[in-house]
Amino acid sequence: MYTHILWSLTVVGKMQTIPEFLRTTIDKFTFLVATDRLYTPEGVWALWIQLQGVNRVRLGVSDFMQQHNGDVAFVSLRPTGTAIKVGDEFADIETMKVTIGVASPVAGTIVQVNETFTLKPEAINEDPYGKGWLAEIEATNWEADRVRLLDAKAYLAVMQSQAEEELKS
Repeated sequence: MYTHILWSLTVVGKMQTIPEFLRTTIDKFTFLVATDRLYTPEGVWALWIQLQGVNRVRLGVSDFMQQHNGDVAFVSLRPTGTAIKVGDEFADIETMKVTIGVASPVAGTIVQVNETFTLKPEAINEDPYGKGWLAEIEATNWEADRVRLLDAKAYLAVMQSQAEEELKS
């Protein structure tokens, strides 16, 4: 069972929409899944941003992925200008529990990285769908890459299954 949530925020006189979320609670943990992006089964999200005919995709990790792996201590991102293929690691996230290589769900070139992590790696834990984004990719074939990704409801089902399986072990 999940709940659908819509939030909005007024910032200095103009309305800024915060993404809608699907929300589920498993055991004592609550997880949010933003509905405005696509996901890999592993919990990497992709948010398409079209800028003047250029296909840009912002990448980050889901709320479930960040909660599952613990408090982030260090983030290492591949530099801008790096060409990547689907499945190439573009980031390493070191937590108190584990170091995770984050694989890109899209092919292209890294055009921007989130500089927040140099001083505040915990931004991933605090705001995985906002200030905790990792990198922006200029996608070489977004249409082909996106068909391999899950929408929010499909990812929620995968995530719930993973979480419930872990509770059994």
